[in-house]
Amino acid sequence: MSRAHEAYASASRNAPKDPREFEASILTRAAGQLQRIRDNWAEEQASALNDALLYNRRIWTVFAASAAENEHPLPREIKQNIANLAIFIFKRTSEIETATDPAPQLLDTLIMINREIAAGLYART
Repeated sequence: MSRAHEAYASASRNAPKDPREFEASILTRAAGQLQRIRDNWAEEQASALNDALLYNRRIWTVFAASAAENEHPLPREIKQNIANLAIFIFKRTSEIETATDPAPQLLDTLIMINREIAAGLYART
């Protein structure tokens, strides 16, 4: 089992019983971390940004890996959408991490995606 899967499994033991609610809560947490960094950009340390990006990337790695499993019950189209979002998030994360002087606005899309997906998951619970 990968580290991302282990972290997800560990966190889920203390999580709400509904898996959609759990997924929504970790996306909301990741969005909150990124938003705090964006709001306090001048004061934030590079390590805080890297930690938040790593946390977000781990979440999306688990989502993408789970959606790629043949036995996953979601329709193929939704699984493909998850994979496409994950690829976009990985690219944006890399763009932020490799930028010489990253702009805080680069976090906006990551924050928005996490919040929108979380809202949809909360609506389904």
